[in-house]
Amino acid sequence: MESNILNLLGLSNIDPAILLLAPMALILILLIIVIAQSCKISKVVKRYNKFMNGKEAKSLEEEIVELFNDNKRIRAENEKNHRDIQDINKRMQKTFQKIGLEKYDAFNQMGGALSFALCLLDENDNGFIINSVHSTDGLNYSYSKAINGGIADVELGAEEKKALDSALSSLSR
Repeated sequence: MESNILNLLGLSNIDPAILLLAPMALILILLIIVIAQSCKISKVVKRYNKFMNGKEAKSLEEEIVELFNDNKRIRAENEKNHRDIQDINKRMQKTFQKIGLEKYDAFNQMGGALSFALCLLDENDNGFIINSVHSTDGLNYSYSKAINGGIADVELGAEEKKALDSALSSLSR
């Protein structure tokens, strides 16, 4: 087949079937791309319609502003909670967290173990020991000893030492 246009383009040697099939293949590829894009657009339109269902632009704007205000309120509450937790942790260091109690019979009497040594310590092992001694004549004597860093300021009796050791081991660090 002889064509002046094909001769000018330098395509006179190419089979005319190829010249016909190449554009058809290109059209088919473009048609597939258009169908794929149409499906994607359809999904976006469905999502948009679902999102905008029953809403006008003004009500949507009000909802966004409300969400923004809620977000600010939640952040403020979160910051307050964070400060409160820090305050609670700070206060907890000073509270008695470790307790040791040793009951004993002060004078080996038949009345039972009515005497006791009670040790109360904070997080830093500071606190005191209260020793209450019940005597044979029915009187009760109580005294306390300070504890700093897990060490008593005066010598401890056997029961007091047991109460201190119990308190020191009562809460794992």
